Amino acid sequence: MDHHLIESIEKAQEAVAKADALLITAGAGMGVDSGLPDFRGNEGFWKAYPAIAHLGYSFVEMANPAWFDRDPQLAWAFYGHRLNLYRATTPHQGFSWLLELAQHKQAHFVFTSNVDGQFQKAGFLEEQILECHGSIHHFQCTQCDAPIYDAPPHPIKIEMKCFYAKETPRCPRCGAVARPNILMFQDWGWKSERTHQQTLRYEAFLKEVHHKKLRLVILEIGAGTHIPTVRHESEQRALDLDGFAVRINPREPEIPPHLGVGIAQGGLAGLKAILKPTL
Repeated sequence: MDHHLIESIEKAQEAVAKADALLITAGAGMGVDSGLPDFRGNEGFWKAYPAIAHLGYSFVEMANPAWFDRDPQLAWAFYGHRLNLYRATTPHQGFSWLLELAQHKQAHFVFTSNVDGQFQKAGFLEEQILECHGSIHHFQCTQCDAPIYDAPPHPIKIEMKCFYAKETPRCPRCGAVARPNILMFQDWGWKSERTHQQTLRYEAFLKEVHHKKLRLVILEIGAGTHIPTVRHESEQRALDLDGFAVRINPREPEIPPHLGVGIAQGGLAGLKAILKPTL
């Protein structure tokens, strides 16, 4: 371990120990150590979904709501497989360390671009999580204005070789094809009511940190620059609330020095280095 990394870890440990409040910000890299696929670039996506590689579609092309009109069986093969996978996945040990740390702070919240529900599965309360891109565990109708509803508990049956869903979930009100309540690319039909309620609770957390002058540490895990929502959130809150941000990312750990430190490690390894000596 090089000197710069050791120094960054020590600064992160000190910030965690001194903090009164914890903000966890997480991107797709958070799930890699749980065995979830890394969709980084087309090669990573096609490795996870070889049937889609044969079709030649990229992740951006597949993550588009138009498929639920054009070819709902293909759309639900992709999203149904992900739903089944996330339900079968056990969150890695780092989630437990974060939860233990959070329970020792005066206030905490999770801001994540992940739609997999792993933080809830690890024991974090629904009321303390903002899923800025929605959740695959909640569905909405593609046609009518029915409220967002919980995904049915049964798995989506998929023919993996030809890659199509043997069934397509239907709206309980009108019977039209349903879709996940996820913000996709070129998505003008996403229903944001659930995420809006999460945002209001998140804003209340930020106001509490500000008004009580709580010392804030931000632990960011696995958030890349391709879709920089999470990275921007970490930096903005460090700036607004005089917080200290710790960016854990094996490939893109860079962060402005006045906002915090970068740890060039994977999520689980970085959390272990920072948190295990302090818990």
